[in-house]
Amino acid sequence: KDQAMGPPLDGNEMQMPNKASVVERIKENPKYVEAFKSLYGAKIFDDTNASYAAMGEAIGKFEKTDLFAPFDSKYDRLLACAKIKEDITECYIDGGWTRQEQLGESLFFSNNNTNCKTCHQLKSDLEPEGETFTNYKYENIGTPKNLRALQARVDVGSATNANATDLGVGKTVNDASKNGMIKVPTLRNIAITGPYMNNGVFKNLKTVLEFYDHMGEGNRPNNPETGKPWGEPDVKSTINHVDLQMPALNDKKIEALEAFLKTLTDKRYEHLLK
Repeated sequence: KDQAMGPPLDGNEMQMPNKASVVERIKENPKYVEAFKSLYGAKIFDDTNASYAAMGEAIGKFEKTDLFAPFDSKYDRLLACAKIKEDITECYIDGGWTRQEQLGESLFFSNNNTNCKTCHQLKSDLEPEGETFTNYKYENIGTPKNLRALQARVDVGSATNANATDLGVGKTVNDASKNGMIKVPTLRNIAITGPYMNNGVFKNLKTVLEFYDHMGEGNRPNNPETGKPWGEPDVKSTINHVDLQMPALNDKKIEALEAFLKTLTDKRYEHLLK
């Protein structure tokens, strides 16, 4: 609930001027008005603070439903099959898994080839159902600043510095040792929810994987989207070089990882995959 009430008023996100303006936007939709009054009483819109809080509560409760998180992706269907059949090979065949997707899965959960699961696995290997693909911690991985977005904010008047430093959670908790750290995101539906990173600096999912390779032992000095060096991060001192360190990934492995990440797409969104 608390998180849901933040973005509408955030100057870096939805940039609405105040709670009243958000409530007025809600009231433009007759179905929302009807639903709010049914759930919270006929006079809910008489109090701006109450109606804004109701919005946050409604979003928060929706995010807890099976409709919001159905866990029915190609990967989930593989797990469901594996609980029934003794030979998982049959599940890969029945589920239409390609060799590339299988390689990507193997690489993702590998202890020797990547460190993906260090931050993006919460469940046990023995009970993987319902995996959200985030450990819910905060990390600084050296994401380059999105100078284009910063300039855009200056242009619309929501910021004054086109080279501002994002201190991440460090600013929120007033702890310099956490400066630059951002919450590890879920990888669910990651293939259809670009742009990527907390600041939207990358357009393509493959670029994200190449950036991770760059931060490890890979030889990828330039951002493939710009043809230029990756760029400076907001904060260097707290970058987690330990977990970022991993063997170099060739293009075949990068593409296999991307293919696996696409299998984490909810069934209802699979038609959006490219």
